[in-house]
Amino acid sequence: MICAGVEDDPFPVDDCLFAETFSQDTVYNLVGQELKIRQVFGANLGVAAPVWEAALHLCCYFEEQSVELRGKRIIELGAGTGVVGILAARLGAVVTLTDLPLALPHLQDNVSANMPSSGWPTTPPIVLPLSWGEDHVNFHTDWDLVLCADIIYLPETYPLLLETLAHLCKNGAMVYLSSKMRKEHGTLGFYEACLPSTFSVELVNRDDKQNINIYRASLRRDQ
Repeated sequence: MICAGVEDDPFPVDDCLFAETFSQDTVYNLVGQELKIRQVFGANLGVAAPVWEAALHLCCYFEEQSVELRGKRIIELGAGTGVVGILAARLGAVVTLTDLPLALPHLQDNVSANMPSSGWPTTPPIVLPLSWGEDHVNFHTDWDLVLCADIIYLPETYPLLLETLAHLCKNGAMVYLSSKMRKEHGTLGFYEACLPSTFSVELVNRDDKQNINIYRASLRRDQ
């Protein structure tokens, strides 16, 4: 799998990652769509600032596997710059993008900048705050897909994320998770121990060069 993007080693966890604020506009050609994504470094955006390789890999996976997104009800968790959810909306999905409140203005700017000249195929993407383990009860459960790109890096958030995913998938939503497999953050442990406690989990793609895995998961029937 070949995707163009920025390098993301090591994964930062400090909200004050960048001392000075500057922006970078990058054009990505994904699944026949040209997306212009602004990355704003600084302003305390931390990990929400860049486009991560795992997000681009997930977009490429959808194209290579011909995953149908048109007409799907999709929610993205930890959307960051929004590249995955914006692509899905451009392809005709009904999309809700979520992240922590601090990241939302930047996320909304990228959504607005990528509206097709003919308008969104269905409805404009909705941008909403969602803190895992807290706000998920305010969201409905009638999703088709839940998308997660490089959000598995803080072990203390794993139980909160699992609780949120279980709620969102009550009515049969499928989850796609794309992750850089970082030993220092226990990423593999999330997929081998935490997620399987509630979900049926399948590794569907592995990029050895980039050390990125893509998983597909669905809520177990005994939950």
